[in-house]
Amino acid sequence: MSENYDLIVIGGGPGGLTAARTAAALKKRVLIIEKTGWGGTCTHRGCIPTKAMLSCSRFYADLKKLRRIGVNVSGATIDFAAMKKHRDQMVRIAALGAQKMLTGPQVESKTGLGEILSPREVRCIGEDGVQQFLKTEKILIAWGSAPQILPGLRTSERIRTSDELLHLEQLPPSMIIVGGSFIGVEYATLFAELGVRVTLVELLDRILPREDEEAANLLGQELARLGVVLHTSTRLVRLEESGDGVELSARKNGEDLAIRASYALLCTGRMPVLHKDQLDVLGVDYTNAGIRVDENMMTSIGGVYAAGDVTGGMMLAHRASLQARVAVASMFGGEIRQYDEDIIPSVVYSHPQIARVGLTERRALDEGLEISVIRSDYSANLMARAELMGRGFVKMIFHREVIAGAVVAGDHAAELLAPLALAVSGKWTRRQFQSWVLPHPTLGEVFTPLVD
Repeated sequence: MSENYDLIVIGGGPGGLTAARTAAALKKRVLIIEKTGWGGTCTHRGCIPTKAMLSCSRFYADLKKLRRIGVNVSGATIDFAAMKKHRDQMVRIAALGAQKMLTGPQVESKTGLGEILSPREVRCIGEDGVQQFLKTEKILIAWGSAPQILPGLRTSERIRTSDELLHLEQLPPSMIIVGGSFIGVEYATLFAELGVRVTLVELLDRILPREDEEAANLLGQELARLGVVLHTSTRLVRLEESGDGVELSARKNGEDLAIRASYALLCTGRMPVLHKDQLDVLGVDYTNAGIRVDENMMTSIGGVYAAGDVTGGMMLAHRASLQARVAVASMFGGEIRQYDEDIIPSVVYSHPQIARVGLTERRALDEGLEISVIRSDYSANLMARAELMGRGFVKMIFHREVIAGAVVAGDHAAELLAPLALAVSGKWTRRQFQSWVLPHPTLGEVFTPLVD
């Protein structure tokens, strides 16, 4: 069989896998090349391992609540090795699931390094070093992302990025987290619930600066309740390994701040992986923020597309998958999809969770929109109270009677956001919501103000 393909995908993360499967469903001959692990960062270093560990820490932290409802648990301990075993099992299952997405006669996969030589030619260097030169009609770049490290900082045994932290052999007694993004607050939640003394340092005046301010403040209060020491409006001056720990120097409110801990975790964002030599040879337009694409995910060179973290913006698995579907529809036809960043939901898997879709209240006001806000608290919901869910709320932003955004802060926020994400993408009106019948008793009745 000749080595000519309709599509070659480089990168086996969510975007690349979705593109390969979608094109194969259109009866196209597809090859996907992955260098390290099927499923990409999400499966091996991001979504799956962190959420598996957060489930462990949540179960442990919730034991403290049970006495209130008549369940006495004493002597509970943390088996960090068992938690890691659970995490690794989830990663294996997710990686196998990623490979299963490729089953079918129209998809071929290769493990190795894919290098773009021209808009119609790719070189694949296999694990054994053997090179193959492959022809293709279309190319999709899905190189993914990597941790961003601030100038002047460097990693070491005790100063790690989120990619490297997963290799910890045992729980440290203390940790400094640099950066209050979603990665930083998720790790702060995880380690604080497991009894680690956590200090979080953020340059801006609050954690989660892109999220709803009220939700971010609620999470900050909950982190403080867990014992996390939050330092916002704090500028990092120096961070280095020292003996059996790390030392951080910073400036806060004009004063010097010195913090020592066992380890430091750098959560200062992620950056697209850009093989600039290949992009320059192709003539693809890009910046350090990512490869520039049009509304169909095509780069500045015809026939060459990009999807996922490599395009910058919101670095989320489901965003990458949507971009991939849009790209394949542009390449080969099929179901026409529109890409709109404002309908991409995002979730912070802290405890409590924060989930959002569309505009925040602040962004809507900054854009000069006239809005109305409908808000509902968990405290008024019987199931939230019965299951000791704690504080939380739902907020829905309407512009001219059409829902423009929503945020949920509280337990099960990610699940509650799903119908609101559908509503935002479908531009539902207040009148449409009034036909929504909510089962009783459920946490979903927190949406009651929408239907009244």
